[in-house]
Amino acid sequence: MNITIPRSQVDLFDDAILKNPYPAYAELRDLGPAVWMDAHRAWAIPRYADVRSVLRDHETFSSAPNPGLEPEQPYMPRGDILGSDPPLHEQLRGVLADQLGPRALRDLRDEISAQADELVAEVVEQRQFDVVSALARRFPVDVVCQLVGLEGGGAEFREKLFAFADAAFNTFGPLNTRTQASLETVMSMLEFMQTAMSRGSLRPGSWGAAIYEAADRGDITHEDAARMMGAFVVAGMDTTVNAISSAIWLLARHIDQLEALRAEPGLAKPAFEETLRLESPAQLFARGVTRDTEIGGTPIAGGDRVVVLFGSANRDERKYPNPETFDIARNPLDHVAFGYGIHVCLGAGLSRIEVPAILESFARRVESVRLLSEPQRHLNNVIRGLKHLPIEIEPAL
Repeated sequence: MNITIPRSQVDLFDDAILKNPYPAYAELRDLGPAVWMDAHRAWAIPRYADVRSVLRDHETFSSAPNPGLEPEQPYMPRGDILGSDPPLHEQLRGVLADQLGPRALRDLRDEISAQADELVAEVVEQRQFDVVSALARRFPVDVVCQLVGLEGGGAEFREKLFAFADAAFNTFGPLNTRTQASLETVMSMLEFMQTAMSRGSLRPGSWGAAIYEAADRGDITHEDAARMMGAFVVAGMDTTVNAISSAIWLLARHIDQLEALRAEPGLAKPAFEETLRLESPAQLFARGVTRDTEIGGTPIAGGDRVVVLFGSANRDERKYPNPETFDIARNPLDHVAFGYGIHVCLGAGLSRIEVPAILESFARRVESVRLLSEPQRHLNNVIRGLKHLPIEIEPAL
């Protein structure tokens, strides 16, 4: 039986596609469940059902040594929480199981909500501000640093973390000019991260201290502890940062949805989930194929690379009616913006407290919002987010 292999010339990491990837995603979904990309010598997995299938089968589709497109490059991380399979992956995730469990997060909810409301109250007094710098890049980083036990934060520290995170996520794409420009930053920041997140710099009783205590017990190695600290801080803030700015951008563009949220503050959580579906912060990660298999009837050879397109799956018309519509009542809890299976985002529970807290406070304190200019999009090989989002608000009476 002859099988026609769907092929595409699309370059997922071209600037024009990074600015607006959704037409390319739609073309890939129309081509098939697995599409061979000549530009990357890898398979695109663009449809929702197949993305979920790949993510739940870690034995066939492995994250080790890392989920990058070119995992063997010498600058790529190896064997951290993103780039490991069981049993190591279970050991690493287990270190913070208590701190990130439902009960522990429930205890943090009131404190985080109060912090969010205090910051939103401060920012909306300005009436005109940049959402990215004033809210999105400030609140989640301060929360994560406080929980991890990092002292001496502030604007300069936040900017260093963002520079490192941006460079690190670029390296998960191909060795293009964007990745090449990031390599020096990645190398120079490693020493900073090791110093900033060393045992001596962490507050006793913090999440970071718990990681090193796990290494002392022999649950993980001390090398694992250092890698886990960096991976958790960087990955733990990224979804939240970009979701805050994207959510407020979407609410500013869809005034009816802002009015619905103002009328019913309980929609803050569904609004967050709908933002993640429509503007997934992590657009893609790759997996290595460990054995001959098939995806939707398309044969995939062992040793191939598959690129799992979260951003495409979350807009798949086979799954979501009117997928291009921003509808905060949709509440798509089954989206894959946090991943799925054993690699579901470790910080998802924390993010689901932080962002709704910001959105609920914003909706309660803001009567109306106006975009002062078109937002500037920050281009990254993996992460979709905004660089600037200047708005003007009218405070609620």
